[in-house]
Amino acid sequence: MKKYAYAWITVLFFAVSIFGHWVFGWYAYVNDAAQHGQPPVFSEFAIEIARDTMENWQSEFLQLLWQVVGLAYFLYVGSPSSKENDDRMEAKLDALLRLHGGEQAENVIREIDERYLRGGSHAKPHAHGEDPIHFDPKPR
Repeated sequence: MKKYAYAWITVLFFAVSIFGHWVFGWYAYVNDAAQHGQPPVFSEFAIEIARDTMENWQSEFLQLLWQVVGLAYFLYVGSPSSKENDDRMEAKLDALLRLHGGEQAENVIREIDERYLRGGSHAKPHAHGEDPIHFDPKPR
């Protein structure tokens, strides 16, 4: 539950807002029908509220969903535009390790690469609970 708290809160907000939209829409529909001297018919209301809901869904929710989730997804999978700077920085760090790491540099780089590679679609960015990688910059 804690891991997906943001998603559950979003679902709750969505459920409450759509329920409120339908309830208040029903009262508005009944009021309009009374002003025209007609009895409220639920099937007509259902068509009208479905149309209004889809208009709101399309214009607001889908647009925002695409902007937020789509951007986050492409950053996560590493689109070329989001990965460009990471690759450059990683190459610089590898070069620094090679310059100052001596004979151990390639082993350290290989160990870091193995430890922090993504496996099974899950990134492991911090390697919590594992010993840090150490090397002696001055070979003996």
